[in-house]
Amino acid sequence: MATHTTPIWFITGCSTGFGRAVAEQVLARGWRAVVTARGLGSIATLAQSHPDTSLALALDVTQPQQITAAVAAAEARFGGIDVLLNNAGYGYQSSVEEGDEAEIRALFDANVFGLFALTRAVLPLMRRQRRGHVFNITSLAGISGFAASGYYAASKHAVEGWSDSLAVECNPLGIRVTCIEPGPFRTDWAGRSLHRTPSRIADYDDVVTARMRQTEGHSGKQPGDPQRAAALILELSEHAQPPRNIALGARAVEMGTRRLKAKLADIERWAPEGLRTDYDV
Repeated sequence: MATHTTPIWFITGCSTGFGRAVAEQVLARGWRAVVTARGLGSIATLAQSHPDTSLALALDVTQPQQITAAVAAAEARFGGIDVLLNNAGYGYQSSVEEGDEAEIRALFDANVFGLFALTRAVLPLMRRQRRGHVFNITSLAGISGFAASGYYAASKHAVEGWSDSLAVECNPLGIRVTCIEPGPFRTDWAGRSLHRTPSRIADYDDVVTARMRQTEGHSGKQPGDPQRAAALILELSEHAQPPRNIALGARAVEMGTRRLKAKLADIERWAPEGLRTDYDV
């Protein structure tokens, strides 16, 4: 993507997980990076280890003023942004019926509206450069919904659909868009990054509550390696024709493929009925 030998990255959610792994590998290569997290303390070591090529900023993507200030600081320090990695966000589990209104809105503020706002702030820099790459960390849940994950899946589906439009608009400007769709990875998603509204309706015990217990039981045992995922993201950033979507891990590849094939089968099976709804030509 970038013609630089030292591309400039802007990465959100660098305290742990994918954001941390990508930031470490970007800086280890000698590339430049704006590393962000809600609290500077969690990313202090990144900046201290690479003082000439890093800029550590406190950033809560739900706060518009912080977004404006962070992008301005990135431009002032490095002159532009080549790669934006939208990684900040978290999970939320509840039954659809029992979802808490405040939790749902906070989830969308972080996972959806914050991501939208930051990307809008970065796009003018990329348009000026006539190059750029936007990576959005979505999820297998952005392809297929699961019990107890309706609102989380909805937030990731929203980013997937928005990314489709963004790609169409920005491709002629040299700006690429890739959705990263991980399955289970050994990050702290199921611990620090997961909010819950426990189900208290007995009818959902065998589906929703069971799913929550399963998530807890697999924490720390997930098959996905964040370091390998980070290495792949860096590789994609240099690819001449990066993918619009890429599923990470065996579960994401298998379940994502199965869900999309089932969706296509529905469309094809019901196509004659669907076509009857147009006006006669």
